[in-house]
Amino acid sequence: MTQKRSAVRWLIIGLIAVATVINYIDRNALAVMWPEIAGDIGATKEDYALLVTIFMLFYAAGQFVFGRLFDKIGTRMGFALSIGVWSISIALHAVANSITSFSIVRAMLGISEAGAWPGAVKANAEWFPPKERAFAQGIFNAGASIGAIISAPLIALLFLWLGWKGTFILVGALGFIWLLPWLVIYRAGPDKHPWVNEAERVLILDAPADAGGPVGPIYTPTLKQMMSHRQSWGVVISRFFLDPIWWLFVSWLPIYLAETFSFDIKQIGIFAWVPFVGAMIGSLAGGWLSGKLIASGWSADRARKWVITLGCIVMAPALLGAVLATDPTVAVLTIAVVLFGFQVAIGNIQTIPGDLFHGKSVGSLAGIGGMAAVAGTLITTWLVPVMTKVSYAPIFILVASLIPLCLIAIWWITGPVRKLDEPGGQTPADQA
Repeated sequence: MTQKRSAVRWLIIGLIAVATVINYIDRNALAVMWPEIAGDIGATKEDYALLVTIFMLFYAAGQFVFGRLFDKIGTRMGFALSIGVWSISIALHAVANSITSFSIVRAMLGISEAGAWPGAVKANAEWFPPKERAFAQGIFNAGASIGAIISAPLIALLFLWLGWKGTFILVGALGFIWLLPWLVIYRAGPDKHPWVNEAERVLILDAPADAGGPVGPIYTPTLKQMMSHRQSWGVVISRFFLDPIWWLFVSWLPIYLAETFSFDIKQIGIFAWVPFVGAMIGSLAGGWLSGKLIASGWSADRARKWVITLGCIVMAPALLGAVLATDPTVAVLTIAVVLFGFQVAIGNIQTIPGDLFHGKSVGSLAGIGGMAAVAGTLITTWLVPVMTKVSYAPIFILVASLIPLCLIAIWWITGPVRKLDEPGGQTPADQA
C-alpha cells in the first residue's frame, strides 16, 4: 500500500507567507499615514523620499547580510532573528518625532525586513522539488500582495482608532505572535523533520527512496565562484531592471493617490489595496503555470523563461495605460494589471537561484539579487519627486522602458537554467 504523503512543506511555506503579510503591513504603515505624520513633524515629499532611500539602502545591505546568514545559521533561526528585529523596529516608530529619528528606525526596519526574501527562496529550495518550486514561491509572494491589500484599510482603521503612534506599536506586536508557531513547527529541515514521512521526504529530495544520497560532494561555491556563472549575473541584472516597478507602487501608491486625486487617509484606505489583488493572483498564476509546464515535459529553463516573458508582455501596455488614467477607479484597476504581470514574472525569476544551486548557496544568490533590486529601486526613488511635479506619467513611462531590458537579461545573459555542479569557469553549455 502506498504511503500517504505528509504535507509539512506546505505548512512551512504557509507560515512564511504569513510572515510576509506582516512584513508588508509593517513597511506600508508609514506610507499610508504619511500625510498625517508629515503634518505633525513638519516634513516634505523630499523628506519622504529620503526615508524611502534610507530604508532601501539598509534593505540592500540586509539582503546580502541575511542571505549569507541564512546559509550559515539555517532557515529556522534566520527567520526568528529577522522578524524579531523588524518587529521591534516598527514599534519604535511610535517614539520617532523627527526625520532623524525616523531615519534611524527605518534603517533598522530595512536591514531586518530584508531577511524574509533570501530566507523564503532558501526555504523554497530546501523544501520543494523543481516542479513545485515556482508555485511555492508564488504562495510566498502572494503573502506580500495580501499584506499590501490589507495594510492600507487596516492601517487607516487603526489610525482612526489609535492614531499613528498607537498603530505602530500594535503592528509591531504581530511579529512576536508569529514567532510562537514558527519555533514550534519548524523543528528541522526536511531530511530530519519528525513530521515529514518517507513519501514526502522522497518527493522533496527529488530522489528515489533507495537512493543513498547525492553522489560525490555538493558544489558549494564561494561568492567569487558563484558570480563566475553567467546564470548568476542574469538573475542579478534582471532584478535590477524589474524590481523598481514593484517598489514604485509599494512606496508611492498612497502618495500618488493623494496628489493625483486629492485623497485623504480614509480614501487611500478604500482604494490603495485594489492593485495588490492583481499582484496576489499573478503570484499564484505564475507559479502554477510554470509548474504545470514542467509537469507536462517542459524543462525548467524553458518554462521559467516563457512565463517570465508572459508577465512582461502583460506589464508593459498596462503601465502605458496607467499614464492615460484620469479616474481613480480606472487607475487602480490598470495598476492591478501591472502588478499581476509583475508577480507572474518575478516569482519565476526568484525561483531560478534554487534551480541553479544547492541549498547551501541559494540564500546568498537570492540576497545578491535583492541588493541589485534595491540598487535599481533607489534610482527611481529619487527620480519620483523630480519627475512627478506635474503628473506621474513620466515615471510610469520610465519604468515601462525597463521591461525589455529585464527580458534581455533573462534570455541572452542568463543562458541555460540548470543545476550548476562544476566549480568555477563556464561549461560549454553555459556559453551557448
